[in-house]
Amino acid sequence: MTSDSEKMTEVLPSDNLQATGDTAEDAEVGAVAGAVGDFHQGSARDSERNSEQNADTPDIADIADIVVIGAGPAGLSFCKSLADSGLSITLVEQHDQETLANPPPDGREIALTHVSQQTLQALGAWDYLPAADKYYLRQAKVIDGDSPYTLHFPTPDKALGQATDTLGYLISNHNIRRALYAQCKNQPNLTFKTATRVHSVTSNREMATVTLANGDTVRARLVVAADSRFSASRRQMGISTQMQDFGRTVVVFRMQHTLSNESTATECFYYGQTLAILPLTEKLSSIVITIDSASAHEILDVSPDALRRLVIKQLDAKLGDMHLIGERHSYPLVGVHANRFYSQRYALIGDAAVGMHPVTAHGFNLGLQSQSLLAELILAANRDGKDIANPELLREYDRKHRRHTLPLYLATNVIVKLFTTETPPAKIVRKFAIRAGNVLLPFKKIVSKQLTG
Repeated sequence: MTSDSEKMTEVLPSDNLQATGDTAEDAEVGAVAGAVGDFHQGSARDSERNSEQNADTPDIADIADIVVIGAGPAGLSFCKSLADSGLSITLVEQHDQETLANPPPDGREIALTHVSQQTLQALGAWDYLPAADKYYLRQAKVIDGDSPYTLHFPTPDKALGQATDTLGYLISNHNIRRALYAQCKNQPNLTFKTATRVHSVTSNREMATVTLANGDTVRARLVVAADSRFSASRRQMGISTQMQDFGRTVVVFRMQHTLSNESTATECFYYGQTLAILPLTEKLSSIVITIDSASAHEILDVSPDALRRLVIKQLDAKLGDMHLIGERHSYPLVGVHANRFYSQRYALIGDAAVGMHPVTAHGFNLGLQSQSLLAELILAANRDGKDIANPELLREYDRKHRRHTLPLYLATNVIVKLFTTETPPAKIVRKFAIRAGNVLLPFKKIVSKQLTG
């Protein structure tokens, strides 16, 4: 469960943004065109730099084929997917490179599907991770209220056509970020501009212009935003969203326990709050509590011993004695789905495109899927000598990605609505849904296939 850092922990970029569209930038295009030359026929430059940029003359624009906003997992994955493309990429990130190399723990454990695991492996990030940082999700259970009845998703026999012994994988978000940065840091066609924010993004038919808070300007054939579900550049480019503020806060922390978690993820839809157990090692789990934001202090501010007693009581001591390990982290719970994933010379990936409620554990996986899809289309266009930001390419990306994301987003919100509504009729429907889910084998197969592929 989580959420693709392009996640909610990213600091919201400045809202002091200029309008976008065809503006006075058009007049500047002509002056730049002569220097750019045959801009649309190949790489805008041979980029062999890979260092933090501190321009001495910020009034002179840099030129790139692609500008990526945000060095979270989606942004870094996208850059790595284009490593052998010959396209020059500038990656803009508000954190410095030391933070990218050693991101601090943020409490979030990412549930990876088998498809996402293969994607990370192809990018080099999976094998970079030590074995001790990879956790295996063998099975999953769903519980409603105080009922002992569970909806059970057992260990599958196959995934992606191969024998398997795990339903999915759990990896700490900061470890994924670290592994992906390690794959990108020496990438020849990638230039980092770190420790600065995007101030404005504009575009016209010829190119896009990104102005940074430090005064630098970068012009590119395409801007790709991976700057969180609260993306300021998305708003600036005129893309509206379906946004659902659930009025709830997610609190995450690790606990050690004396009894085995059996490598089983458990989602407990209690009345008043939701508690999830994400198995790490046999006797170490990540605890995820979703609670009304007005009551979040009841989890965040209590003593470690009071929290210990609270969790033990809610779990009916199923994991034995428990002890808090490390810090507690909290995040506002907001779901976002952009009404389109592109504008003129501009595309959305990761949480900037779709930010999911974590209950179905799809957010990060959809983010990886988005970058893979867009990168494939760009690679094909570049091989054919076509414009990598042509409108038909961006529309195709929008159609293909939306076909996967919108049904999941809407279905997830329906599930959340049902299991957080506590009227007597809703409670009856909740219990029926749990039992029906066990009986309706096609339903269980569909849910399991979302993880196994």
